[in-house]
This record gives sequence, C-alpha cells and structure tokens, in this order.
Amino acid sequence: MRLTYAVLLGLAVAPAGARAADPSALWNIVNGQCVPDAETKRDPSPCASVELSEGAGKGFAVLKDMTGVAQFLLIPTARIGGIEDPAILASDATNYWDAAWRARYFVEERLHTPLPRDGFALAINSSVGRSQNQLHIHIDCIRTDVRDALSANLDKIGGVWTPFPIALAGHSYQAIRINQESLEGLDPFQVLSANPLASGDMGNQTLVLVGETFADGTNGFVLLEDQANLLAGDRASGEQLEDHACAVVQK
Repeated sequence: MRLTYAVLLGLAVAPAGARAADPSALWNIVNGQCVPDAETKRDPSPCASVELSEGAGKGFAVLKDMTGVAQFLLIPTARIGGIEDPAILASDATNYWDAAWRARYFVEERLHTPLPRDGFALAINSSVGRSQNQLHIHIDCIRTDVRDALSANLDKIGGVWTPFPIALAGHSYQAIRINQESLEGLDPFQVLSANPLASGDMGNQTLVLVGETFADGTNGFVLLEDQANLLAGDRASGEQLEDHACAVVQK
C-alpha cells in the first residue's frame, strides 16, 4: 500500500542540513503517485501539476510543500540527485528554472493576490544544505529584507559575477544580472557553471533567482550564488532568502 502524501512529505521537510528520515520522499511522491496518476487518471494529485515530456524523464511536477502558506516545489520526473548532478548541464537538459519561474502563479493563487517580479525568490540548496536527494527548486515569496537589499544595490550588479556588497541572511553571495524578461534560452545552472569559482564544485553551491525591474524600466533577474563553508556555519541553503510566511504581501 502506498504511503500517503502527508506522510511522505512530512519526511521530506526536515530543516535544511538535517538528515531526513527518507531522503527519497519527494521522489517517491512524484514517481510513485503524481506521474502514475497523471498518466492513468489525468489527475496529478497529490501534485498541483505534472508536465510530461515526449523525451523520457524530461518532464517535471509542481508540488505544494507542507512548509509555508504558499511554497511550491518544482521537481523533475527524472531521477536527478540535485545541483551536483551532471544531468542538469547536459545539452538537452530541461530548463527547470524556466519552468519554476512560470509556475510562480501557484504561489499567487495560494495568496489570492498577484505579486510583483521582485516579490518572488526561487532557490535550490547545496548538497549539504538540503534534506532530499531529488532535485527540487523552491518557489516562494522573497524575504522583505532581501528584497530591500537587492533594490538598494541593483546598480552594483552587472553582467559578470561579483560579490554582493552586503550579507544576505548572514551569508556572502555573488550576484549577476540577467537582462531577459524570461528564462527562455537561458538556464541558470549553465550561468552558474560558467563561474570559475563554482564550476568545479557544483555540489557545494546554492543558487537563488529573483525577478527584478531595473532602473531603465526593463525586466530581468538577479542570480545569487553562495558556496558552502561548514567551518563558518554556512551550508549554502539559498532557501533562507525566502519567506515562507510571505510578509512581502503586506509590505
């Protein structure tokens, strides 16, 4: 008999860096329930949606996380361990970030209100800052202090990776500006892998994507990267830049 969604996801939401009771809980939900139900019943439950691809394992599911009022997870239907998995850099890899950005409307539906571009943060934690061994991108509201820090320093973020001038959630990040309104044709994993400081050590990186409207009125993104440093107490969990209570709605 299948474990229920609540039981499985309850095992999946251990604090960042903690040892999960079942590090395959997310995979078991998507592979064992959402995909079969979508294929046989045309019902993605317990996921919010499942997009299947003609290429084997190229699809993805969107699942409501039990943590937070509006947090969702974008999860591949292929078995992909995480940010360290070579599959994410393959020439034919699915652009999961593009899919996650487009899925942000699930957050708005939960909140019953639209959010501006800079109200969202998408994040993937490092291999030492996560509890699940299945790639998943967190889709949620941004912390208000992080949004304010980015807004005040947008003019210091350019088209190459540079240190962000102030700490975010107590950690030092590098930032790069993306001058595209959407992520079509641009995969943030590839942008990260082109950073010499990260390319040989992808597993210890965290990546956070924030939508922005720049001073000239154009829409784009800021991509943030941090590297784990266990001696300094930094597990590189970019999810910390999100606010699962979504206080940004009131600000």
